Amino acid sequence: MRWVLHVDLDQFIAAVEVLRRPELAGLALIVGGRGDPTERAVVSTASYEARAFGVGSGMPLRIAARKAPDAVILPVDAPAYLAASAEVMAAVRAQPGAVVQVLGWDEAFVGVDTDDPEAYARRLQHAVLERTGLHCSVGIGDTLVRAKIATGFGKPRGVFRLTAENWDDVMGERPVIELWGVGPKVSKRLVALGIRTVAELSTAPEDGLVAEFGPRMGLWYRELGQGGGSAVVDDTPWVARGHSRETTYQTDLADRAEIEQAALTLLEQVLDDVAEDGRPVIGLGLKVRYAPFTTKTFTKRIPETVDRDLVIAKARELIARIDPDRPVRLLGMRAEMALPDDAREGRAPTRGAW
Repeated sequence: MRWVLHVDLDQFIAAVEVLRRPELAGLALIVGGRGDPTERAVVSTASYEARAFGVGSGMPLRIAARKAPDAVILPVDAPAYLAASAEVMAAVRAQPGAVVQVLGWDEAFVGVDTDDPEAYARRLQHAVLERTGLHCSVGIGDTLVRAKIATGFGKPRGVFRLTAENWDDVMGERPVIELWGVGPKVSKRLVALGIRTVAELSTAPEDGLVAEFGPRMGLWYRELGQGGGSAVVDDTPWVARGHSRETTYQTDLADRAEIEQAALTLLEQVLDDVAEDGRPVIGLGLKVRYAPFTTKTFTKRIPETVDRDLVIAKARELIARIDPDRPVRLLGMRAEMALPDDAREGRAPTRGAW
């Protein structure tokens, strides 16, 4: 039988740091920013010991430090995590018959034909541990959705199977926010429709979902409630859809000219990245986080172009939408690129933006 496995490294970034500093094993460990909680930065990851204090990814570092005052706080070291990820994925790809679709530094789908998916998962875990010293959890499913969700039940270091056979028993009474792809905003909209549990979503009237979310997403959320969707693991190489840069400023930017210059500086960095890809720009995005913590995102489609000056001119139109009366704590710029010809023909998947 063809199975989908979802491989997810346990507390990946923290685990990499512990490999480099074994004395940190068992301690509350937080990784984020430059490792200084007095600066503006967010938590990239927290060890299980730190999570016990309520520390989580995306939390402001200063708040994390207050929740876990004895925690060790380390700066982000992206090259180290990228190198560790490459070793993990090499170990996964080396497994017999594995078709591997990488989702990020610390997770991947694996498609495999096997009569014993649990045994295969255990061998995969052992191979990753032996090559990298890192532990992973594996979800087993008959669709990508079920495999992805199954991993959460297997953590840490475990294996869990979630299929059509046990979907209702395992997921039926759980809140919809526990589904992969349903965040707080969508969850609130579903609850407003009287849909609170996965079982309720799986049988919700299609017309109500379509009216709320549109024909494509409305039907997708219903299918998601059933654990359905694709079972195909696609190992086609990932193609970047765009490049982005963002910066959190240690002191709020309040002067209009200073804000504009900061945004244009980020754009220049983005366009340097785009130039290395050699593809034209087709869209722009601007992220603004006003003090204390309100985020707005503005986007703009532009005619396909490689003219740097034209892109900058169009970006200025977005920058003009920044509220002049509100201090800014974070800025981000993004450029969307035209896809290569082979990706346009459907032979390469793409990933989204921020």
